[in-house]
Amino acid sequence: MVKAAGKQSCGRLVFASFLALLAFGLIADFLWASSHRFSSSAMLSLPSSVTTVVGKLPPIEKDSSNKKKKKDDNGRERKLSATFQDLPAPQLHWEKMSASPVPRLDGAAIQIRNFLYVFAGYGNINLVHSHVDVYNFVDNTWGGRFDMPKEMAHSHLGMVTDGRFIYIVTGQYGPQCRGPTAKTFVLDTDTNTWSDFIPLPVPRYAPATQLWRGRLHVMGGSKENRHTPGLEHWSIAVKDGKALEKEWRSEIPIPRGGPHRACVVVDDRLFVIGGQEGDFMAKPGSPIFKCSRRLEVVFSDVYMLDEEMKWKVMPPMPKPDSHIEFAWKVVNNSIVIVGGTTEKHPETKKMVLVGEIFQFNLNTMKWYVIGKLPYRVKTTLVGYWDGQLYFTSGQRDKGPDDPGPRKVIAEMWRTKLILNP
Repeated sequence: MVKAAGKQSCGRLVFASFLALLAFGLIADFLWASSHRFSSSAMLSLPSSVTTVVGKLPPIEKDSSNKKKKKDDNGRERKLSATFQDLPAPQLHWEKMSASPVPRLDGAAIQIRNFLYVFAGYGNINLVHSHVDVYNFVDNTWGGRFDMPKEMAHSHLGMVTDGRFIYIVTGQYGPQCRGPTAKTFVLDTDTNTWSDFIPLPVPRYAPATQLWRGRLHVMGGSKENRHTPGLEHWSIAVKDGKALEKEWRSEIPIPRGGPHRACVVVDDRLFVIGGQEGDFMAKPGSPIFKCSRRLEVVFSDVYMLDEEMKWKVMPPMPKPDSHIEFAWKVVNNSIVIVGGTTEKHPETKKMVLVGEIFQFNLNTMKWYVIGKLPYRVKTTLVGYWDGQLYFTSGQRDKGPDDPGPRKVIAEMWRTKLILNP
C-alpha cells in the first residue's frame, strides 16, 4: 500500500509539470504573435515613399545620376574657365602705333632718351634675329637697323645700360633650344659700334642683370642645360663701356635662382622680381635641339639687395609672373611691369599668359593692378615717353577666353599711364 501511494504522488507531479510547460509555451506564443502583429501593422502604416527607401535599393537610373554628380563634385567632368587667372583691373584706352619691322619673342630692349633699342629674339621657333631695330618715340618711326656681332646670343639675354653704353651678357645662341654662350659685348649707342667684353665665368640663360654702385651685376638665370636654376652672382667694375678689372668677382648668391625675371635699380637698391624655376630643354638626341617641355614653377617672389649686401624679402607680386626681364619701367618712384606668364592651367597644364599691368610703389612698398593690356602677352619690350606707356613684341594669347600662347607679334601699343599714389 505504501508503494502504491508513492507511485501515485510521482505521477501527479509529472502531470503538473507538463501542464506548467504547456501553459508557458502558450503564453510565449501569444506574446510573440502580438509583437509580430504590432510590428507589421506599424510598417504598413508608414508612407509608401519611406517604405521604398527602407525596403528596396534605388533604381539603377538614379544611381547613375548620383555617380555623375559625384564626378562633377570631384572636378573630373567640370570645366574650369580658361581665364581663371585674370585679376580685376581698370580698362585702359590703347592706341596702336607703328609695328616693329619684325615679330620677335624672347628679345631684349633698352631705352635711351627717346630711342628704344630692340635686340634679337625668335621670329619663330626655327628662326632667330641677329640685328637691332630702333624706335623713335618722338615721331613714331622705326629705323637705323644694324647687325649684331656674329658670336652674340640671339635670345635669353642679360642686358643693361648706363645711358650710353649697353652691356649684353651671355644668352642662348641659335633657334629651338640650343645651348648658351658666355660671350659678352658692349654697344656704344653714340656710334653704333660694338666691342668685346670679358666673358661670364660660365654660360647662362636669361640672367638678372644690372649696373649698381659702379659694377655690372649678373645673377641667377638657367644653367647650361637650360632647365636647372642658377644661384651664382657675379660682378665686375665698369666705366664707359670698359671693364676696370680682369675677371668677374663672386658675390652673395641670389636667394632663388631661375630665368625670366625683372632686375631693377632704384635709389641705390637692387630689386629682383618674379621669374621661374625650370624651362624648356632640348630633346635628347635631336639634331636640331628641338624644344621639349619640362616642368617649370613660376613665382611671385621679390628680393632686395641693400647697402649691407644682404638680400631682403619684399612684398610678393599680386600673382606669380615670369618672362618680364624687359617688361618694366621705373616711373615716379614706382616699378611698372607689363604682362608675362603665370602658373599653368590646373587642368590643361598649358602655359597661361598675363594680361595685367602691375605697379610696385616704392614709397609704400605695395603692389597694385593698374590696368589691362589689349590682350595677354609675354616677353613684352617696354618703354615710357611723355606720360605714355609703350610695349612691343612678344607672344600673345589665343583670344579673350583662352590665355594660352599663340602668335608672335610685332605690334606696338601705347596708353596713358595712371599710377596709384
